[in-house]
Amino acid sequence: MEIILATIIFIICYIFIMTEKVNRAVVTMAGGTLLLLTGIYTTEKMLVDYIDWNTIALLFSMMVLIAITEKTGLFSYIAIRFAQRVKGAPIPLLIGASILTGIGSAMLDNVTTVLIFVPIILKITKLLKLPAFPYLVTIIFSSNIGGAATLIGDPPNIMIGQAVEHLTFSSFLIHVAPVAIILFVIMLVLVSFLFRNTLKRKSIEIEELVKINAASYLNKTPMLYQSITVLILTISGFLFHAFLHVELTAIALSGAILLLLLTEKELATEQIFEKVEWVTLFFFIGLFTLVGGLEEVGVIDELARAIVVSTDGDYVKTTLLILWISGLFSGVVDNIPFVAAMIPVVQEFESYGMVYLDPIWWSLALGACLGGNATLVGASANVVVAGLAEGAKQKIPFIRFLLYGFPLVIISLIIATIYIYLRYLIPYMDQV
Repeated sequence: MEIILATIIFIICYIFIMTEKVNRAVVTMAGGTLLLLTGIYTTEKMLVDYIDWNTIALLFSMMVLIAITEKTGLFSYIAIRFAQRVKGAPIPLLIGASILTGIGSAMLDNVTTVLIFVPIILKITKLLKLPAFPYLVTIIFSSNIGGAATLIGDPPNIMIGQAVEHLTFSSFLIHVAPVAIILFVIMLVLVSFLFRNTLKRKSIEIEELVKINAASYLNKTPMLYQSITVLILTISGFLFHAFLHVELTAIALSGAILLLLLTEKELATEQIFEKVEWVTLFFFIGLFTLVGGLEEVGVIDELARAIVVSTDGDYVKTTLLILWISGLFSGVVDNIPFVAAMIPVVQEFESYGMVYLDPIWWSLALGACLGGNATLVGASANVVVAGLAEGAKQKIPFIRFLLYGFPLVIISLIIATIYIYLRYLIPYMDQV
């Protein structure tokens, strides 16, 4: 009965999120409340076990950092200089933003990257009177594909790296980055082709753009230099957090609180908190509670076990099925709880005689990261971009995103299948 109840609540909430008739944060919070009222889990279990407060704190901290930095005019300056560099050409602008996002997501985590780049892109599109949708969608795709390339790029990769000691940062670069680069190039070609008619050069806006003095947008007060310094320190902390032995959330919180303290005289804390995307934060909290309901009643665990049963322990079938199941499932719910449920299952495969598990780990990592592009709730970065866009009155429609995202995920999974099969499975079968 509990399984049916939790599943029905999840499906109903998902339908409301798709139709966008009710605020998405209210929908997910209502779903979480229903799970509490029906006794699926207790308040304590919901707050302690299922809501990922690390993710919430990381998001909040970066929103504070970005909100303060935005007040200095730094993002406007970068946006204008970037637009001037490509001479306002829409497609080169799309490609440039995509490459920067992809690299950023590989070196940082993808949520941090989109929090930095989306405000800049929103300013550029407004300045050039271009539709924001193609750029925002491309940033989401770039962040998820770029995040798949490294150990620190996406939470599922971090979780897998922590579970398997020999899968280091260099291992991800050697085994996952090559296919991520191939997929990134294919994605760039596809979006450039699909949006070619939407993104047209407007000569009047270009002329106005060239005349703008970007430096005039900078507020050259102590807050500018404080913001730049703290942002650089925070990003450096993200890059070297493994060597510093400090969690990403602790680094982000330290940066946000330090900047709040430094800029308090120049900018009231209340003003900054008004700029925080509270709807996005509460949507995440609600989403964690909904997925937590599925975890509590064992839906996710049963799905993981069903994979093993359906393949009869066949190595090749198991590897490829995990790629596709994780890819498709991650498009529907956040990939973090799914990967958390799958890690012990993959570890259990050794008892079925599967000694060489690395290709299965790569399949899980690729599926979870790439599958996030399917829907607006498939990955944390997607939800953050949607929240920032909504705050700027550039709402991303759920169904419209799905029409672009889902086909890209299918193409990505097909290419990843070929990559996994040729690079790992054929050599394995030859040895056996």
